[in-house]
Amino acid sequence: MSSQLTPNTLTPLRQTLSIAWALVPLLSFGIGTIFVIGSAAARLARQKLWLAASGYLGYFILVMILAPGVNPPPEDRLRDTIAMWLWVLGMCVGGTVHAFFLRKEVFLPKVKSPETTGSAPASDPWATATRTRSPSGLGRIGAYTLLEKISQGGQGVVYLGRAPDGRQVAVKAERFHGGDRERLLFMREVDAARRVPPFSTAPILDMGIEGDTAFIVSEYVPGRSLQQRVRDDGPLDGGGLIRLAIATSAALKAIHAAGVVHRDFKPANVLLGPDGPRVIDFGIAKALDHITITSGGLKGTPPYMSPEQVSGGQISFPSDVFSWASSMYFAATGRLAFGGSTDAQIYQAILHHRPGLHDIPEPLGSLMTACFDQDPRMRPTAEHLLMSLPT
Repeated sequence: MSSQLTPNTLTPLRQTLSIAWALVPLLSFGIGTIFVIGSAAARLARQKLWLAASGYLGYFILVMILAPGVNPPPEDRLRDTIAMWLWVLGMCVGGTVHAFFLRKEVFLPKVKSPETTGSAPASDPWATATRTRSPSGLGRIGAYTLLEKISQGGQGVVYLGRAPDGRQVAVKAERFHGGDRERLLFMREVDAARRVPPFSTAPILDMGIEGDTAFIVSEYVPGRSLQQRVRDDGPLDGGGLIRLAIATSAALKAIHAAGVVHRDFKPANVLLGPDGPRVIDFGIAKALDHITITSGGLKGTPPYMSPEQVSGGQISFPSDVFSWASSMYFAATGRLAFGGSTDAQIYQAILHHRPGLHDIPEPLGSLMTACFDQDPRMRPTAEHLLMSLPT
């Protein structure tokens, strides 16, 4: 599937209407700004635009309070002038400029979603064909039939799906918020993750955006996650723990060799398949961050975040190594390396404490000690981890 952006152009009629719509704030002397931005918020279903429309309403009320009224006395002339310029710059000029930035997205035609069977045409590089019904009742996304829901969380919904060739796949779906730029960034990040070799990972097979849904298709790995395995059966023993460490460090080495940072390495993202552990969702956190409205704030799963994730520092390969060590600690003990009753307490533990590793067999214990270093530059690489573990 191509990762190049296909042009989204307006027809001459839509182009004309979009310009007329964007000029409403200016032609109405600011009165229509609230309605124009509000209509954009309703059309694009974007929370930030609803906040912007509310902001214009608050600005309108503020200027009305500041304005002295009709025929103000001489002592109120300065106040009247200030109110007038605030109105002109904010509601007239500001509203018009804002509307011109939004006009193309607002007037692009929406993708229809009829309830008929079919699949995404091969000529559509963005998989923007209509969503359709399937015998399971869950429908399709692109060319993939959705069979059942596997999980739902902060990074969207994961379905068990069936590819056109009949094999089972995992389909992760997330609501798409954004325009052409966000679409391109999303596709670029997922395309980078597709270059990761398949050894000890669940490779990404496909990606696309269908209507208001972005989706990522990966190999389906039957089996429990490491998190579920430890919760059900308790910690792993010495041999099983070392085998897990070797497989996951090998996967991390392959991910980093492709230039990808996982950003959310945790036991829930390690699946124990029939042929051994597989790491999933590498690079997905950053890709989804481009297309969701929950931008800003801390990204990751608190107990498995690195100090630089908590403090807002630069996130690179050493961050994954820290998270890998936290995951191995959970696998070895059944406990969190950094616990707390609130996220704030967990963050404090990550920044200021080190877990006790006396129960971890060597050489894994010494490697994990190095991985937990607060300074990212002092942590070993994934390749060093792999080379240092007994095979």
